[in-house]
Amino acid sequence: METGEKGIELFASAPKSLPKISTHIEGLDQILEGGLPAQRTTLIMGEPGTGKTVLALEILYRGACRGEPGILVSFEESPQDIRENAATFGWDLEALEDRGLLYLMEGKMDSATLIEGRFSLEPLLAIISGKAREMGAKRAVLDAPDVLLAMIDDASMARAQLQFLTEWLSASGLTTLMTIKPRQVGIGRLFQEFFDSMSDCVISLSARVMDQVTTRRLRVLKYRGSGFGKNEYPFVISGSGIKLIPITAFQLLHKPFGERISSGIERLDGLLGGGFFRNSCILLAGEPGTGKTLMASAFAEHRCEEGEKVLYVSFEESQDALVRNVSSAGIDLAGPLKRGSLRFLCAMPESKGAEEHLMELVDEVQGFAPDHVIVDSISACERMGGKQAAFEYLMRLLNYLKERGITILMVNQTSGSKAQLEISGSGISSMIDTVIFFSYVHGEGETNRAIQVLKSRGSGHSNQIRECVITDEGIRILDPYVGPGGVFTGTARKVQEAKDALETRRLAAEIELKEREIERLKAALEAEKLKLRMQIEMAEWELAKLRGEVETAERERQERLRLREREWQGPQDLDKS
Repeated sequence: METGEKGIELFASAPKSLPKISTHIEGLDQILEGGLPAQRTTLIMGEPGTGKTVLALEILYRGACRGEPGILVSFEESPQDIRENAATFGWDLEALEDRGLLYLMEGKMDSATLIEGRFSLEPLLAIISGKAREMGAKRAVLDAPDVLLAMIDDASMARAQLQFLTEWLSASGLTTLMTIKPRQVGIGRLFQEFFDSMSDCVISLSARVMDQVTTRRLRVLKYRGSGFGKNEYPFVISGSGIKLIPITAFQLLHKPFGERISSGIERLDGLLGGGFFRNSCILLAGEPGTGKTLMASAFAEHRCEEGEKVLYVSFEESQDALVRNVSSAGIDLAGPLKRGSLRFLCAMPESKGAEEHLMELVDEVQGFAPDHVIVDSISACERMGGKQAAFEYLMRLLNYLKERGITILMVNQTSGSKAQLEISGSGISSMIDTVIFFSYVHGEGETNRAIQVLKSRGSGHSNQIRECVITDEGIRILDPYVGPGGVFTGTARKVQEAKDALETRRLAAEIELKEREIERLKAALEAEKLKLRMQIEMAEWELAKLRGEVETAERERQERLRLREREWQGPQDLDKS
């Protein structure tokens, strides 16, 4: 219990969640944060062709398939028309009707009743109530009641019928969906505002044309007692019903990188520090004809050989054309295609909207369960409806694949002098983990191809520019050849190699001459050493001889001294005697 500003006690309790029922449409329940308000009314409004009836019928159909009986009252179409339309989505309404899980009712009124002023919704709603009790129905769809109400000229009668409808809906206990078209004038405007205010949840559908491509969008305008996704969400009406992937559903739950996997080109693996990371996003960017598709195809072939599955999405070439073209470079995609480890999804970008392309790819991923997805090329995605459509398509696709641990390899075609500045081309650079850039090198009257790793998250990689050559056996990446003016390729490389070889031979000759000179000097040195050694030996001999003569002379002098001493001592001895 809390106290207000004037000391008034405020009583608060824990918030309670609003009871909801699932639409059983993936994505829509996420936008509605659980589903539709249970035992309340939801209004679906939109212009003709936006998918109002399809959405309401699918919610009813999918609920019935799960044992939740429902009733559909159509004020515009006959039950048979509805059954036939539903069959185009693969929905067997008759089977559900036979099991008592679905009831289709025509709500059209006799024109005479309207003219005579005896119009009332009471008998119709009484029938619906009785049928609901009989079936145990919890859901109901009132499809296009505005068509019926628009035939009423008397505003007071229209208000009375709307009020009666409101009271019935509140007391019925049914979770009800109503579909109407926007009305701007007359009584139609009156009941539209009435439906807006009486409904607990209002969903608006629209269809817009941008760059000659139509995109359907869904927006929740209000939801009493519940939070909901407040953005506009593109959706498609596919062959199996409504499909939408709200970008708000993505919460950056990307799986971390897995182990290293080979790109299929050994030299490229070396430049990348060991290959690509599994679960990462790789971009091959460059001008047309530089070898991007060949490298993507080499990756696809190698991964299929390793027993993995690859989905190749092509927006620029048909399956047969691509398989044939890469075979000229020794890349075999026909084998994996035949074995079922490779699958193609080829379509012209402008053939449908970005949302339809995304849903088609998502369906393919769910059905095929590939380990890797190749998109060639993302530059074509702008033709789906402009740059923003391309950005949304790629961001949602990358999120979807990364959350499922699928490796993505994308090809992007750049052009012009600023090609390296438009690597991703669609503002998705933050999602890309590895960037490999292809370029042309012009010179010596020819054009050659070069390759460079610009970025590789979580890995050391080479910063060298390497020449790459397309051969009958695939792409070859050559060792770097750097000369005085930079990296040489093609003929310029051969010319420089010849110059370097000539210079190498000249230096080798000079080295040989210098070695011979050194040998000669060494020989001269040895001869001089021998001569000096002999002179030293002669000098030593002469020195020894001189020393011998000195010693002999000294001995002779000593001998003479002894003789003199004797001679001197002799006369003295005689005197003593």
